[in-house]
Amino acid sequence: MADITYVPTREGWLYLAVVMDLYARKVVGWAMNSRMKEDLTKAALDMALRQRCPTDRLLHHSDRGRQYASRGYRRLLLHHRVRRSMSRKGNCWDNAPMESFMATLKTELIHHQDFHTLQEARQAIFEYIEVFYNRQRSHSALGYNTPVQYEQNFEPSIIVH
Repeated sequence: MADITYVPTREGWLYLAVVMDLYARKVVGWAMNSRMKEDLTKAALDMALRQRCPTDRLLHHSDRGRQYASRGYRRLLLHHRVRRSMSRKGNCWDNAPMESFMATLKTELIHHQDFHTLQEARQAIFEYIEVFYNRQRSHSALGYNTPVQYEQNFEPSIIVH
């Protein structure tokens, strides 16, 4: 799943693109930039693809934002044999886990900060995702495990027909 949000700083907006592995609610790709362009979402997707090395059975879901519908983004998905899924028009519920992550990020970090610089925001978001969210924050949907714990403790079962 993928989404974009924006973070206010005194130097202007910082845009954050995130890719989450829905199985463990783990953020596996993210990128930040002061401009919201196709390269932002492609950088987050590149990071996720490098971390996960997906099979051709992977499904990627996003909203209908122009960055996710762009030719370059679609080509990147196609190159890695990733199937694309997009939310129905005007339906935020289709991307609910990503919307929930963004709301949690803003509630637990962004709304409590007055970032003076873009770099200050980048550093705080990096620490939130890599140190806190993936490794320390427990999730009720994961039996109160962290995303990293859940992946280590609960291997998905493979069903062979």
